Amino acid sequence: MPETAVPLIELGAVFFGLGLLGRLAWRIGISPIPLYLVGGLAFGAGGLVPLHGIEGFTHIAGEIGVILLLLLLGLEYSAAELVTGLRRSWMAGLLDLVLNAAPGAAVALMLGWGPIGALAMAGVTYISSSGIIAKVLGDLGRLGNRETPVVLSILVFEDLAMAVYLPILTALLAGATLLGGLTAVGISLVAVTVVLVVALRFGRFVSMIVDSPHPEVFLLRVLGAALLVAGVASQLQVSAAVGAFLLGIAISGATAENATKLLEPLRDLFAAVFFVVFGLNTDPTTIPPVLGYAVALAFVTTLTKVATGWWAARRQGIGRLGRARAGAALVARGEFSIVIAGLAVSAGAVDSQLAALATAYVLLMAILGPVAARVVEPVAELFRRKVPA
Repeated sequence: MPETAVPLIELGAVFFGLGLLGRLAWRIGISPIPLYLVGGLAFGAGGLVPLHGIEGFTHIAGEIGVILLLLLLGLEYSAAELVTGLRRSWMAGLLDLVLNAAPGAAVALMLGWGPIGALAMAGVTYISSSGIIAKVLGDLGRLGNRETPVVLSILVFEDLAMAVYLPILTALLAGATLLGGLTAVGISLVAVTVVLVVALRFGRFVSMIVDSPHPEVFLLRVLGAALLVAGVASQLQVSAAVGAFLLGIAISGATAENATKLLEPLRDLFAAVFFVVFGLNTDPTTIPPVLGYAVALAFVTTLTKVATGWWAARRQGIGRLGRARAGAALVARGEFSIVIAGLAVSAGAVDSQLAALATAYVLLMAILGPVAARVVEPVAELFRRKVPA
């Protein structure tokens, strides 16, 4: 049998299986992320049928998945929208950061994972899944609701916070000194500032460089630019994902819209591989010991996200039902929590149980978030009847 036969069979089975899992997820009304993670757990180390021979492809495919996730996230915002969103949401963003990062950090310290483990888990519990949230709001027809700009402004703040957080985490995971960590922060802040200035004043020129009327050429330019920028950012000890995010911000207008349409299928494919790879690298037998902590974190951080959305919407003069919807919309965690955990575990600088805790936590929150968004209205209505205003 040719050497490539077994890897091709395994890859074909993985991709076809992902297609079946994705279809099942959308049919039952949840994000496919939990099912992708479960699929990875089933076929990784300690799983039902471990796969061998595809590690090289899945590793680089997972890296591309992270880059495309952040690139398309950047394409969703113009520099002007980011600046406006930051001005509007900075107080709610700070509250969100404090309330939702603290539980993860506290659990990591309780488990003896040290400051770096605490920093990684703080990011895991802090960042909401903008992909899941956008999908749920669209499915429920809430994109035009009064509270939706509040939700989006908080997500913008989180995305900007990630542009500072990821380089710090990457530097510390690489064993950088305090000076090295401060250097990473400085580089990150300078990079973010420069990109925002360039995007505000010269965004059309960046768009012109990658734009093309021919889809094939356009795809090659955008994808090539994203990989180049991500690689250069990684060399500078700034997260490759952040580099892709900043490039996305710099591309604007019709070019950004066309790039999003063209890249979405690629993003979904490679992101699915990334989640499977994370599951493949997590031994399912390590999950039961941390499952209680995952459930506790899910409970606490659901309440803290709801409180964040409620408070932010209240400041904008939105009624109780809108406040409840804003809070429930922010509950979901997903792709970026796994990205953070993946960076931490692959660096070997944190306890291996962090992957198990992050997996269990995201499995819970990626399911709980869409459910909370759907049931918040009937629950709020029932509560209103029992406790009149």
